[in-house]
Amino acid sequence: MPRVKRSVHARKKRRKVLEQAKGYWGQKHISYRKAKEQLLKSDAYAYRDRRNKKRTFRRLWIIRINAAARQEGLSYNQFVAGCRKANIELDRKVLADLAVHDPAAFAKVAARARAALES
Repeated sequence: MPRVKRSVHARKKRRKVLEQAKGYWGQKHISYRKAKEQLLKSDAYAYRDRRNKKRTFRRLWIIRINAAARQEGLSYNQFVAGCRKANIELDRKVLADLAVHDPAAFAKVAARARAALES
């Protein structure tokens, strides 16, 4: 039985790893071993941060809604409670976008929320 020569496949595998590590600092884009280790870490960070990104954006939306609601004389929790009572089914992403890009529309939503709270 002939022996297996791995040269082509092995070189292809290493080249692929080094291509992915392009732009890394120091040995991490030169040395196959260091590049492979860094790619494992990078993939772990990317996986983790794809989940953390959702948290970060939610925090940003809440900050924006709170700032806009306070300009309308409501706190964030009063505004959200008023929206629930008024059956306004806009999510935080849309409300934050309204607060930034269309303050007049946000003011109308806030007025409905305030009216629902008072009744």
